[in-house]
Amino acid sequence: MGKKKKYNRSVYQSLAVITQFGINMLVPIFLCTFVGWYLDKWFHTAIWFVLLFFVGALAGFRNIFILAKKIYEGGTKDED
Repeated sequence: MGKKKKYNRSVYQSLAVITQFGINMLVPIFLCTFVGWYLDKWFHTAIWFVLLFFVGALAGFRNIFILAKKIYEGGTKDED
């Protein structure tokens, strides 16, 4: 029974990590895209949407890099 609990814990930890990766990638993209869309509507332009989409993507990749680095190093301490 102990092995099953250990297996369940590792599965749940893996799901939590996958969820963190998804959230850390998608939230900056959606927020920056929404702000870009809003600015394009406000200024009647067409550049902010695309520009801020890429800024959000870069921020998401940075978040993923930092999270992966923490997981790889095995620590959960904040060094920033």
